[in-house]
Amino acid sequence: MSEFAHQAYIGLGSNLNGPREHVEQALIALKRLPVTRLLAASPCYASKPVGPQDQPDFINAVARITTRLSPLALLDQLQALEQQHQRRRLRHWGPRTLDLDLLLFDDLSLDLPRLKLPHPAMQERAFVLFPLADIAPELTIGATRLEDLLLHMKDHDLQRL
Repeated sequence: MSEFAHQAYIGLGSNLNGPREHVEQALIALKRLPVTRLLAASPCYASKPVGPQDQPDFINAVARITTRLSPLALLDQLQALEQQHQRRRLRHWGPRTLDLDLLLFDDLSLDLPRLKLPHPAMQERAFVLFPLADIAPELTIGATRLEDLLLHMKDHDLQRL
């Protein structure tokens, strides 16, 4: 891997058909992405769904990678992995076999139709911040330190597995 590689963080989630297995298989698949190396993965967490509550709880994790892919090329690879897991987009915030979100890519800020970085709302989601803190406690998101964001996450329903 070149010293010019980018560092990125990916949120993983699933709540259908063996969700923990989907997350674990996705972590293995991230190791196989072209010009990409998996550096770290958080433990899995169980969380209540965001949005409609008439669905199973989620299993979530966060991965840290280094890659020579561009942000959009990485997004394409992540969406292809979702499709390999039969991801169906039937309703907003609905159940899914695998959800892979590009959370951060270097210190890049993007606002494109297909990709917004840092990922919108990640700073309010315990199921992103706590796994992120497991693998990158020193991280700063924008101008805010991760440890400061965690101070505002008092009322969360996460269960570390």
